[in-house]
Amino acid sequence: MNRTTAGIKPVVVGISGASGSAIASRLIDALLAMNAPVIATASSAARMVWQQEMDHSFGEALEQWQSAGDFTYHPPGDLAAPIASGTFATHGMAIVPCSMSTVAAIAHGFSDNLIRRAADVCIKERRPLTLVPRETPLSAIHLENMASLARLGITILPPEPPFYLKPQSLDDVVDFVVNRALASLGLIDALPDSMRYEGPARPPTRPRG
Repeated sequence: MNRTTAGIKPVVVGISGASGSAIASRLIDALLAMNAPVIATASSAARMVWQQEMDHSFGEALEQWQSAGDFTYHPPGDLAAPIASGTFATHGMAIVPCSMSTVAAIAHGFSDNLIRRAADVCIKERRPLTLVPRETPLSAIHLENMASLARLGITILPPEPPFYLKPQSLDDVVDFVVNRALASLGLIDALPDSMRYEGPARPPTRPRG
């Protein structure tokens, strides 16, 4: 069941240069469909990855989002953007996908672009922050950086397929990850029925007699 989005503060979406552009696209689509204001920023590497993975350009995506709802975009170098300040109220932030360099920078307080600064703001202001990291295999450095962030209360949400739900396509996996991200930000109360594990299937009961 969705929480009401009436009067909700803006949700920040950062897109870094890791594989998984479809997850970012679907998350922004879902937020705008919920009538949630969205403020997005993407690194130059993210736009390069987008060009390789998506069927439409990032510029076309920006135009679609701007026509679909309350959507604002800031370039990654715009450290004068409102989301760079803790005095600008937001609901929280998701970085989707989140590269290991972005994880490392956030874990060590480097705010050298708008994605990392907006994440730093969420940490210091104690706002929800969800990272969808994309890398495999993970080194001890990656794991230590993510562990330090998890100890601060940041949600580390790897885009793992829900094999127990028997997804039929990549779209099914993307939708699952997007809904998990929405739930982690407190924007929905629960996953849709089709995405919830209800226990092992029970064999049909035989009629008595």
